[in-house]
Amino acid sequence: MAALGWLTPRRRSATARSVLAGEASAEAARKSSQAEEAQAAPPAEREAEFPVHGDVQAAAFFDLDNTVMQGAALFHFGRGLYKRKFFDTRDLARFAWQQAWFRLAGVEDPEHMQEARDSALSIVQGHRVAELQSIGEEIYDEYMAERIWPGTRALAQAHLDAGQKVWLVTAAPVEIAQVIARRLGLTGALGTVAESVDGIYTGRLVGEPLHGPAKAEAVRALAAAEGLDLSRCAAYSDSHNDIPMLSLVGHPYAINPDAKLRRHAREMDWRLRDYRTGRKAAKVGIPAAAGVGAVAGGTAAAIALHRRRR
Repeated sequence: MAALGWLTPRRRSATARSVLAGEASAEAARKSSQAEEAQAAPPAEREAEFPVHGDVQAAAFFDLDNTVMQGAALFHFGRGLYKRKFFDTRDLARFAWQQAWFRLAGVEDPEHMQEARDSALSIVQGHRVAELQSIGEEIYDEYMAERIWPGTRALAQAHLDAGQKVWLVTAAPVEIAQVIARRLGLTGALGTVAESVDGIYTGRLVGEPLHGPAKAEAVRALAAAEGLDLSRCAAYSDSHNDIPMLSLVGHPYAINPDAKLRRHAREMDWRLRDYRTGRKAAKVGIPAAAGVGAVAGGTAAAIALHRRRR
């Protein structure tokens, strides 16, 4: 930590949390990939515009929300948890207010961030990890399977066919991220790690949500553990928040990019690909923001939409 001495105490603390979150996610991802073999995935359409060459020191890192899957994983996960009565309408109102604060204020105030993190984590506190993993399988079938972008899926398959490992990197809980990776036949997933003791969630995070700089730290830690050369690796994302991760690798790609990432990608001469349709494609669900409050905020939006349609 000596190298961080020039930072203010608050910035130093935030950086330390990002490193801790990244290292914890990388460790969880490696354990998961070593514990079980990935299931076979259906063949995907090839895209000649994105050639991939075999290289044992290369791997690919894919953001999840609006890159691999339409919408936010937390949005769909929240729908599934609400359906299973993990929280009531009173909790929903409180979580929705917190999500609204982040969207309207446009700043990440530490006090409000902590409050929202605590509220979101209280949803799973006391529940068993195995229970959330099992529910994640059901939620994938209910809400996520049909929302995978075929084009991005083809890119991931090209890396796999070249003998490379492919990892999801997302702010979503690592348990749901691992389900999605397994269903797609990928190597594994880096996601937000919630603390558990004896297989039961404590209601605390290890570090912070895997968002922004924390994603880059997770990729860096995994690459070191796997003996990868980041200059030979590829990364894919839709969000400017992932510029730290994209900047780590030698082959960054902007997929379904937001305006800031599209502008940055053009300035840096990164490859772009947009699989959305329409002049200004709408994103399904809500952004993951800082990976905080999106479960409840997304659920609130889903329920409101459902009620309008009845």
